[in-house]
Amino acid sequence: MTRIYVMESCPDCVQAKQQYGDNPYYEIIDIGKQARDLKEFLALRDNHPAFAKVRERGTIGIPCFVKDDGDVVISLKHYLASSETASSETASSEPEYTSGAACNLDGTGC
Repeated sequence: MTRIYVMESCPDCVQAKQQYGDNPYYEIIDIGKQARDLKEFLALRDNHPAFAKVRERGTIGIPCFVKDDGDVVISLKHYLASSETASSETASSEPEYTSGAACNLDGTGC
């Protein structure tokens, strides 16, 4: 099962939840709802090499996909590109979200 770390107020995460929320092969973990889940995500973010550039940029690194094999993919776009199960139909049916919506203080994404 792929675990997806999200936060309700993140536009990219809302899109990921819409894409995978009803799929039993994915577990959605909203890090804004339980302190334990936030701590779990922060431990991953602070220690996993996949987050090196995220830490350098000072961004959050969500949505974050943790695959069964431990591989970590940050961002829905990269997950779709790396996923063996992603089809052109899935990619083309991505939900739209408000243009300009962002999590970063400078307004450049999440």
